Amino acid sequence: MKHEVTKGCGATLQIEGRFENVVRERVDDGWSMADEELPPFRTTVTVDSAKSVIQRNDSPDLPFSLSLNAYRGCEHGCIYCYARPSHAYLNLSPGLDFETRLFAKPDAAKLLRAELAKPSYLCSPIALGSNTDPYQPIEREWKITRQILEVLAEYKHPVSIVTKSALVERDLDVLTQLASDDLVQVYISVTTLDVPLARNMEPRASSPRRRLQAIQRLNEAGVPCGVMVAPVIPFLTDAELEHVLQAAHEHGARSAGYTLLRLPYELKDLFKDWLGVHYPLKAEHVMSRLREMRGGRENDPEFGSRFRGNGLFADLLEQRFSMTCERLGFNLEDSPLDTSLFKPPARHRQMDLF
Repeated sequence: MKHEVTKGCGATLQIEGRFENVVRERVDDGWSMADEELPPFRTTVTVDSAKSVIQRNDSPDLPFSLSLNAYRGCEHGCIYCYARPSHAYLNLSPGLDFETRLFAKPDAAKLLRAELAKPSYLCSPIALGSNTDPYQPIEREWKITRQILEVLAEYKHPVSIVTKSALVERDLDVLTQLASDDLVQVYISVTTLDVPLARNMEPRASSPRRRLQAIQRLNEAGVPCGVMVAPVIPFLTDAELEHVLQAAHEHGARSAGYTLLRLPYELKDLFKDWLGVHYPLKAEHVMSRLREMRGGRENDPEFGSRFRGNGLFADLLEQRFSMTCERLGFNLEDSPLDTSLFKPPARHRQMDLF
């Protein structure tokens, strides 16, 4: 299999999903074209005819029980994205397909309104960006995330957002409306301040500088915006932990979190191949340290440890984060989003027609 760097893409492999029953590879068939240039990958967007949009989870280590994803796949192309293996359920590659063959839910706002109107619905903050980024580049055209926020603002429903895109600034008008009633919390993910590393690792996400500017602009507008240092990658980004927190604090962030790199399913092979292509001298060091923090495995799916890791180096990382947060004054306030203001949409009954 040929390993290549494709401009604007994160993955260096078009790996098969774990549910596929065929394997494809480039071969030399005698026509001397094995190394010919293939057509560039182009982003395609397919309408996802979803019947519902609110996902529920009971994971004990997640701070939310409801989530909503407007898109499947993500054009940002972050090589470390734990959502990549979900494309295998569509019989597509978690590699380049994940970042170029996308699915959008244009009826998401309509479906959300219908679900909020159900008599059985219990209000709880909805998390946007739990799987794929709600502000990935195609959101500029599709505007599904904005429509969702408008519905939530209309019914005073709380929402949390995680993104690594400065496009979130576009929706400041709706976000400030939500913030005035304590109905929104935004986190912007800043993985690294190293521009060349960010370009290789998250090729179509906003630059580190723009993300910091977005943190500042949201907070100046009255929208609480914190920073997520996620994921922390041993020997690639872990040394920057304190610097990222310091920079975010200088731009107005007052809440922070972090997670350790996760490598579920096909993501292990994708990430290792990317390391070998871009950082061959660090590749074995990265994986060795990660296995040390994952109990000898390349991935740990267990609740409680999957986001933080185990062992000496995981403990040191947590101590560094805690000490820096204490020094800078992060996470001093822990006020939950307000659920008491929610007013469900009117439910149309037969008698309403008369």
